[in-house]
Amino acid sequence: MIEREQIVSKDELNAFVDGELPAERVAAVEAWLATHPDDAMKVAAWRQQAELIRARYGGVISEKPPQRLNVERLMRRRYGAVIGAVAATIAAFIVGGVAGWTAHGAVAASPSDLALFTTDALDAYRLYTVEVRHPVEVPGDQRPHLQEWLSKRVGSPLRAPDLDKVGLKLVGGRLLPGPTGATAFFMYEGPSGERYTLYCGRTKDQQTALRYTQGARAAAYYWVDANVAYVLSGPAEQDRLHAIAQSAYDQIDQHTPPQNRQIGG
Repeated sequence: MIEREQIVSKDELNAFVDGELPAERVAAVEAWLATHPDDAMKVAAWRQQAELIRARYGGVISEKPPQRLNVERLMRRRYGAVIGAVAATIAAFIVGGVAGWTAHGAVAASPSDLALFTTDALDAYRLYTVEVRHPVEVPGDQRPHLQEWLSKRVGSPLRAPDLDKVGLKLVGGRLLPGPTGATAFFMYEGPSGERYTLYCGRTKDQQTALRYTQGARAAAYYWVDANVAYVLSGPAEQDRLHAIAQSAYDQIDQHTPPQNRQIGG
């Protein structure tokens, strides 16, 4: 058994590397390292690291401090620094006030429901079109149930447009949270596996015809019909996307009761 006085601590190993170990313990540490290869490897690594540090930064020790760090100079500038700090505080107060008023203006000019819908629709498109096993909650072969369920949850009569004529089959749909509440999400797929989505929910924005926007790796056509915002998202091929959106737009408009249509745009 190793006697207590023979055990070498980590602090002693560090002191040995730094040359600060008491002379009476040097022999004991060297003996310890001779029989403990793991600690010997640690000491060797620490020494190598210390040499690298000395080689890189050792010259800084002998450098004369620059004049700007002279103690007397700093003392003379102390009171000036206090005054500067007060001035900085006042400036920060003014800048904060301006920033606050700017934020007030930003809130006053907050984006419309339709702008929020379009952003959310593109996000949902990117999130769910890459799903293989669970892209939707209700499959497309249950179209009547899907339409009834989403219409009830959104609070407006909704239809999943028939897009067979433009080469798309209904994959299905799901319910999503939207900027104004529950939102319906229909997904379609083309013969090559490309996917398109129709995102729709209630809005107070006025009726509008088709409008185009492009995001990261996707694009969308959006419009409002009878207090419902629609966003048709897909790959950023504007002509193809326009043909699909126009087909959806025409079908939805055709089935909107005249009394529910708004004047505007």
